[in-house]
Amino acid sequence: QEQLVESGGGLVQAGGSLRLSCAASGRSFSTYVMGWFRQAPGKEREFVARSGWSGTYYADSVKGRFTISRDNAKNTVYLQMNSLKPEDTAIYYCAASSLFSSDLNNKYDYWGQGTQVTVSS
Repeated sequence: QEQLVESGGGLVQAGGSLRLSCAASGRSFSTYVMGWFRQAPGKEREFVARSGWSGTYYADSVKGRFTISRDNAKNTVYLQMNSLKPEDTAIYYCAASSLFSSDLNNKYDYWGQGTQVTVSS
């Protein structure tokens, strides 16, 4: 059974860094588009970053601060988050899409359970 498991979230001060990991299992996700999304309290889930056959893409709000990378041999995708801001506070989700390179939630087939990131001011 396919599974995505996020880790690495936590509490950090503004300006700090965190590295999220998403370990995939159940199949090889090397050909999938892997994405990171986040959902803050009271807000809709939003796109953060993705990596796939067409390259890497970022939301404007994180461009220059976050970096997505993947290790296909380990079936793992990462999100390095630097210069964190209080507005980055959210639950961060990893997702995988077999067909689409997209910012849209509904184009992704598999989702992790999420990891909480809290940035204090």
